[in-house]
Amino acid sequence: MKLSLSQPLQLTSPRLPLAVYREIVAHLRQVEGIDAKLIMRSLTHDPTEKFDYAQSQVKALAIIPEADLTNQAQLQVNCILGHYAGVYAPWEYS
Repeated sequence: MKLSLSQPLQLTSPRLPLAVYREIVAHLRQVEGIDAKLIMRSLTHDPTEKFDYAQSQVKALAIIPEADLTNQAQLQVNCILGHYAGVYAPWEYS
């Protein structure tokens, strides 16, 4: 999946562990012109929702590019995300 980073976006991988999400954020933040953060799931429990131990604690990965992001930076972000998609599961837009 090749992403266009002309504006902020949110990605998710429902079964990705919290530690891996944190690792991805650390890698993305090393790319010049990119900020990344995690959006966590709500801490309030919905009694109608069945708890799933395999579900990630993270709701989404937010990627925030600067306005003047270079093609090299976009390529780096796509390589990082592509690596994790190949190892774990494809990314979904949220």
